[in-house]
Formats: sequence, structure tokens, C-alpha cells
Amino acid sequence: MKNLVVFGTDSHPKLTEAICEHLCLEVGRAQIGKFSNGETSVKVKQSVRGCDVYIISPASGQVNDHLMELLVMISACKTASAIKVTAVLPVFPYSRQPDQIFSSRGAPLLGASAEGTIEPKRTSPYQSWIAQSGTLVADLLMCAGADHIITMDLHDPQFQGFFDIPVDNLFGRPLLKHYIALNIPDYQNGVCISPDAGGAKRATAIADSLGLDFALIHKNRRHESGSSLMLVGDVQDKIAILIDDLIDTASTLVSAAEFVKKHGASQVYALVTHCVLSGDAIERVKQSCIDKLIVTNTAPQTIEPSDCFDIIDVSPTFAEAIRRIHNGESISILYDQNNVWF
Repeated sequence: MKNLVVFGTDSHPKLTEAICEHLCLEVGRAQIGKFSNGETSVKVKQSVRGCDVYIISPASGQVNDHLMELLVMISACKTASAIKVTAVLPVFPYSRQPDQIFSSRGAPLLGASAEGTIEPKRTSPYQSWIAQSGTLVADLLMCAGADHIITMDLHDPQFQGFFDIPVDNLFGRPLLKHYIALNIPDYQNGVCISPDAGGAKRATAIADSLGLDFALIHKNRRHESGSSLMLVGDVQDKIAILIDDLIDTASTLVSAAEFVKKHGASQVYALVTHCVLSGDAIERVKQSCIDKLIVTNTAPQTIEPSDCFDIIDVSPTFAEAIRRIHNGESISILYDQNNVWF
């Protein structure tokens, strides 16, 4: 592994250390801090001239601060004559932002009340314009000097089209599939369920590889009393295996779990690639009918493995991707659902 250097921002030090351990490397020496006015300061404390540099920084916690740390560190390494800089973002920042430039639902107009306060007056008949934050982040990474991007389970795979540099979007599906086969008793009696239409392709891929049935929860927004849920598929007396790419407030996943339970599911497992769990999400999951929540460590976890929670380690997958890319080898084997790296 000659001329390979791996750095990490302050977003997920444990993952950086785990990846370096698999690569038999020490974490690159860098000092990250802030000036008194809040500006980010980065000092690279070792030579990277002519080196292949990888910087690990998932979008978690203080997302904006960690993104700025990554951008400044990329620039610092390029300035220090690194031959190539790859940004490793297990959780990609701002990838959940809408991919359309406007919303047809309209936006509330603000008006002054009798008390002089500003409050919504009425709904605008015009379309509201949405900032393309994902495109902006892609441009920032390329402008800072990134030559390559490695990530996992992008919320929208089309996000890769925002870049003019190579993007490797690794799959978490092999890890989730392997966990289901080894750790869910009688999984053959299970059904893979997508909690929304957007994740249908992800859930069907796992269902097909395991030979399981597939079901979909569809949100009908044309209902007179608002939105209503509709189950497409059969879960009666079956093990419901919910598959999603990200859990934040856990509202969608908990609602989906309660819905399939009402339709006769005997047990409910939820497998999610990216686990943020903001606010009171942990308590919401504990009080729900989800028997077990399984997540990966692409983001720092405050939960501990227990009867209700379990964590899958992704560091071997990212370490193998870094090793193969550094050595000029193909990484197509990492997309094979029959291959899992430990």
C-alpha cells in the first residue's frame, strides 16, 4: 500500500480508525480546529506529496461543519501536491434534498396580523422554487479539488450525474441480505417491504436474491381526509422485513411497522443502511412494534447492540474499495450481492 494516506474529519473517527485497521495503516496526521470566530482550520501534519489520499467524512452530526472540514482538507492536500484526493462519504451530505427545481404545491404567503406579527396569509397559486443543494455540494467538492467520490446507498442514484469526476456508489444490500439470512429465524417465511415507493427497487433486489415475496406501502395523497396508506402485497402471518436507506426521525418506519402489524404480520424487522436517529427517534423506535432495528455504522451510533438494536460494520467494505481503487483493481465484485466483506 505504498503512497496511500487515509485521513478523517471529526465526523466519525471510529469508522476512520476501523478502515485504517483493515488496511494495516495508521490514520493520517491532521489537526482540525476552529478559530475564535468559528472558521474551520485544517493543518496536514505529514507529507502527502505524490500520495494517493483518501478523506473519510460521513454527513452526520454537525453536517455543515464536517462538510467544511472535508472541503478545506481536500484543498490542503491538493495544495500539498497530493497526486490524487478521494472523498469517502459513507453518508452523502444534502443527498436527500429534492431533485426538482420547484414544487407544484405552492408556498404560503406571509402577511401581517392585527397584532403586527408575521404569519401565513394564504397559499400562493404559484410554484415555489427549491434550491438545488445537492448540485451545489457536488460543485463544491470538485472545486475544492476532489478527484474521486466513494459513497454508499445514495438516496437517489441519479445524484451521481451531478459530478464530472468518477463516483462509486457502493451497495449496502449485500450486508443487509447476509444479515437476514444468518440472523433472522425462519426468514424464508418473510416478506421484504419498502415503506415507500422510492425504495421499491432496493427492497425488490434483496427479495429476489433471497427468494422472498415483496410488498410495498403506498401513500395515497388523493384521499379526501389527507394522505392514507395502502399495502400492495400480503403479510398475513409472515415476518415483515422493512428495507430503507435512511432513518432520521423514524416516523416513516414506525408508521410502516404499525401498518403491516395491523395487516397480520407476525414479526417486524427493520433494516436501514444509514442511521441518524435525531431528536426522540430512539424512544419512538423502542415504543413501536418494531421487534428489531438493524442499521450500519456509516454514521456514528449512540445505540448499543441489544435485543432491540443491532449494528452492521461497513468498514471492511470501504477498506476493500480503497485497496482496490488504490491498486487499480476492479471494484465490481463489491456490487455482487453474494460477496460480503468482513
